[in-house]
Amino acid sequence: MSKKCYRYFGGLLQKQQEWLNKMAEQGYRLIRVEKMLYEFEDCNPGRVEYRVEYIGSKSQNDSQEYFQFLEDMGYKVFFKNINLNYSIGKVRYRPWAEKGGRIATNNTTYNKELLIVEKEKDGKPFELHTSFEDKIQYYKNLRKPYVIYFVLFLLIGVLTKVLLFSLLGLIPSVPALIYHHQVRTLKKEVISKEW
Repeated sequence: MSKKCYRYFGGLLQKQQEWLNKMAEQGYRLIRVEKMLYEFEDCNPGRVEYRVEYIGSKSQNDSQEYFQFLEDMGYKVFFKNINLNYSIGKVRYRPWAEKGGRIATNNTTYNKELLIVEKEKDGKPFELHTSFEDKIQYYKNLRKPYVIYFVLFLLIGVLTKVLLFSLLGLIPSVPALIYHHQVRTLKKEVISKEW
């Protein structure tokens, strides 16, 4: 029997991951995702666990290679959108992305900014990033779009003298600060382990 749920998490990756893991604990395994749709099938409670990975800064080739690498490791992987984009013929410029991923279209990485990774529970920790350097780089990649949006809104607000734009810049500053804090915490851990 399948169960369909409609949810939108935006950039709240941790909340999406927690929700997916709660569903798994209740005995539901993910079988399909779409814009807002998550479709599950029944399974033994706690049989699987999930991680949500941001890949919006990767090129199409790097995204596909990473997807294939995870599947070759035995994980079940789904591409997922981070935004709600209901139109045809979209093109998005991502100045924070690596060289091959700056222009995203329907045929490349547009609406494929996230990976949902499923692993059978086997008692071993489930981490996609194991080294400090890898974790730091991941959180820097998560932070970049929010910093750019913050600066963009602030700049537009100052140039147009419209306070609303400057206030809108506060919205992306919250996740930017959260990810900045995580980068700093990891860097402190690296320094403390070197002593």
